[in-house]
Amino acid sequence: MTMKAAILWGSELSPYTLKIQALLEYAKVPYRLLPANGKRIENLEIQARIEVAKFTGMVTRFPVMSDLDEYPLVPYLTEDGRHFQFDSTAIAHWLDSQKGGGGSSRVNVSFFPKSPALRFLATLIDDAMDEFGLYMVHHMRWVTSATSNNAGARLAREFKHILPMGARWLVAKQFSERQASRLPYLFSVAPEGRRWQVKESLQPPSIAYWPESHSLLNNAWLTYLSAMESLLEKQPYVLGAHFTIADASIYGQLSMNLKDPAAANLLKEVAPLTYDWLCGIRDGKHVLIDAVDDEWKITPQTISAFKPLLDIVMQTYSSLMVQNSRAYDSYKRGGQTVFNEKGFDQQKALYDGELMGEPFRSVVKTFQVRVWQDICDTWQDLNVEDQDSLKSFISQWELFEH
Repeated sequence: MTMKAAILWGSELSPYTLKIQALLEYAKVPYRLLPANGKRIENLEIQARIEVAKFTGMVTRFPVMSDLDEYPLVPYLTEDGRHFQFDSTAIAHWLDSQKGGGGSSRVNVSFFPKSPALRFLATLIDDAMDEFGLYMVHHMRWVTSATSNNAGARLAREFKHILPMGARWLVAKQFSERQASRLPYLFSVAPEGRRWQVKESLQPPSIAYWPESHSLLNNAWLTYLSAMESLLEKQPYVLGAHFTIADASIYGQLSMNLKDPAAANLLKEVAPLTYDWLCGIRDGKHVLIDAVDDEWKITPQTISAFKPLLDIVMQTYSSLMVQNSRAYDSYKRGGQTVFNEKGFDQQKALYDGELMGEPFRSVVKTFQVRVWQDICDTWQDLNVEDQDSLKSFISQWELFEH
């Protein structure tokens, strides 16, 4: 297969696909989004190639794989149709490693600041949105927009050139039902007795004797938006004047709800600056600004801008990762081998915790153990001066040392 542009195999319903699109567009890497923009034969061929690549070890996470990694359903990126990459953040690192090596197809951008302290902040916010942000926006789609979203139909439309004839209605139905049923795995547990005006198979589920987490996620979503509003009043992007991995990750998650009617309307009402910012990135306005590493510096102004965002990141993401990692260590010592969604389905590797003063119950997720290990290792690699600088405005920084 001769590749004229990279192929991004994904869906607009995936926040990680949206994140990678923003990265590719900013780096001016030509790409095609499949299966939405592909014909049947091409789509079937790429789908088959992905499965073969998984079997032959040609699907990788840059720079190295880990035993804690899991292949996602989407997205995957390929330049040659044989080697595939997954994980949106890893792809951002790969793009950084390629800068200057792609001729006219790439500009000399960097998604991660050279400054170790700023690089740490960008990575922390990126991880927080990828891991905890997903819970919030999935909740907003399948709970807040439960009676108005058409995500299943949109997915079926994207995959129409790969589905058997007449199967679109079934895919739309099954996808919506599956996503609604997965809400508790993705941290969203309904209060017992609460009913929505949707058919039974789409009811956001509760679990007997589990604490409800809808109020926790609603409050967290509003707090994240409030932090973004405060930030965008002072500067155009999270770390200042330029688009980084932190912006791409926030965009990927929050923009997922732009096509979920009730959630989108609420977002526009409570966070108009953030809504316009998301629409601007969606429309490609972020690609008009070139990154200059020398301009990324921690100043009192930037601290004032992004401190509210860092505060809620530490209250939610970092606290959750510590609790998840401790539960993982405890279960591993006890010989437990089943985690993640399989563990949830079997009601194994469950643990109880607290976030923002609210109780929750969840299943241990091994891929989050890796993410947290990486951020803690990055913290430990910082010199004392950079650590002291970050400690002056990151609440609960002690979590990185556990």
